[in-house]
Amino acid sequence: MASTPQQINIADLDIQQLAEVRRQLEEELNHLTNSFAQLKQAQSKFKQCVDNVQEVKPKNTGTTILVPLTNSLYVPGKLSDPEYVIVDVGTGYYVKKTRDEARKYYSSKVEYIRSNLESLSETIQKKQENVNYLINVMQTKIGEQTQSPAQASKSNP
Repeated sequence: MASTPQQINIADLDIQQLAEVRRQLEEELNHLTNSFAQLKQAQSKFKQCVDNVQEVKPKNTGTTILVPLTNSLYVPGKLSDPEYVIVDVGTGYYVKKTRDEARKYYSSKVEYIRSNLESLSETIQKKQENVNYLINVMQTKIGEQTQSPAQASKSNP
């Protein structure tokens, strides 16, 4: 049986508990921000793939190009059939596609990542608002604690 998460009013927590919640929220925010950066990088790579596919044209037949074997190793090759390109579809699988099919494939990847970036951006914004609210509550509680001893010493002459 799945348990439903309990909601706790953060104003009821003490400063140590608030500090722990803040640490957790900041970890989550950091993770989400890193994920956002990685998605942006992936989107940029797919956009570059769209641009690269558009550069393959029939007039370039026989042109010497650099063919990537790994991320850092390229070998010279000749463009023999500019109507088809090899598309990396993930986990070491490659598919022969027409230039138009490859462009559509990479464009759909860019769009998919864009929609994920939008929802992730909203999540990051909400998390940041939660952190800011929590900081305000912590500051209020700390202010109350510093005022309480001062008021107690004034009332005891």
